[in-house]
Amino acid sequence: MSKNYVFDTNVLLYDPMAIYGFNGDIVNIPITVIEEIDSFKKNMDQTGYNARHISRLLDELRLKGDLNKGVEIENGTLVRVNICESKASNKISTNLIKDKADNLILSVAKWLQENESSEVIFVTKDANLRIKSDVLGIKAEDYEKDRVDTEAFMEATRVVEAEDSVIDEIYNAKKYVFESDFAPNEYFCVKSLSDSKKSALMRFDDKTASAVLIDDYSNGVWGIYARNMEQKFAYDALLKDDIKLVSLIGIAGTGKTLLAIAAGLLKVVDNRAYRKLLVSRPIFPMGKDLGYLPGEIREKMNPWMQPVYDNLSLILDTGKSSETYKDLFEQNMVEIEALTYIRGRSIPYQYFIVDEAQNLTPHEIKTILTRAGEGTKIILTGDPNQIDNPYIDYHTNGLTYVMDRFYGDPLAASIVLQKGERSELATKAAQKL
Repeated sequence: MSKNYVFDTNVLLYDPMAIYGFNGDIVNIPITVIEEIDSFKKNMDQTGYNARHISRLLDELRLKGDLNKGVEIENGTLVRVNICESKASNKISTNLIKDKADNLILSVAKWLQENESSEVIFVTKDANLRIKSDVLGIKAEDYEKDRVDTEAFMEATRVVEAEDSVIDEIYNAKKYVFESDFAPNEYFCVKSLSDSKKSALMRFDDKTASAVLIDDYSNGVWGIYARNMEQKFAYDALLKDDIKLVSLIGIAGTGKTLLAIAAGLLKVVDNRAYRKLLVSRPIFPMGKDLGYLPGEIREKMNPWMQPVYDNLSLILDTGKSSETYKDLFEQNMVEIEALTYIRGRSIPYQYFIVDEAQNLTPHEIKTILTRAGEGTKIILTGDPNQIDNPYIDYHTNGLTYVMDRFYGDPLAASIVLQKGERSELATKAAQKL
């Protein structure tokens, strides 16, 4: 028997194609959801785009039949818009505000539960609304189409044990063929069976079907030195032009942004491998109108981009250059990008860093990555344990989504930074609090 799914507004604003994810069942969209979607349609961000998309989709369905009775789509799902709020509002508890949009939407699920024989499931990305649904005796679910299993790429660095002779051969030949299976661009450590201090850091190269020895980066990058194994892996991925997408993930203080910016300065300013170092981070919520802040784009972005400026100042203060980060902006070597206006752009030959990417949804990440033009390299940094977006979590944010979808792709590399290097206090705070 088909099930009755009742959608909350945030589901359609998160994924306007969500109605296609419930094959053969009934998708109910309360009329209040339509009203809420209408209030977002003029937004110039991803949410506004999604609002317009679902509105056009439902308008097309309207031409095919009566939405109140239900219109069947290609996968056999019946989509209907419910207008029973006036009757349904009496079905919710007197302790709830009956004319509140969330409660009107929830009341439709309650009404359907009492008037239809099939199972009713309320779908929302709002945790509090799922709690209220459960209290009212209505089964509730999160919309988890983009939920990913992080075990494959969030584990600690793989360690391979080998004889001293093997490690000697690695350093002589700069590569080695192991019998073990590795994913393309997987980084790992080869350790001696007899000498704990003897090891080699390697990356699997799918082109040669062998593991290659990476540089130890003992000279640092723009005065920033790799302090641990994972940071050396990060530098290797950040500085290889054939790796077009790099994901750096780790707790606060592991050096994600600092390493990415230092590598970007080397590739842009010194090597001239890219035209510009482009840096951005989500203004949460992504796409908040920058017109509310005074000045031009850079001035409006200042409050959000201060952590990036701090990292630039730290790098330049190491003595590598007498320039300030303002000089780099004036020379057009570094630029701040507002993600609000990125849709429709093409970004060629640029070293593009997206900081705090864990606050982006999978759809927003897709929008960013599809802007990459010829010769562009994109670096995503973030910590899934520090998510400010109320509608995504550790398993559904854009950063882990990308790491899952690109796992094993020769164009991409992911490094999990384990050790905090900012300070002893910062590391312990990230672990204990």
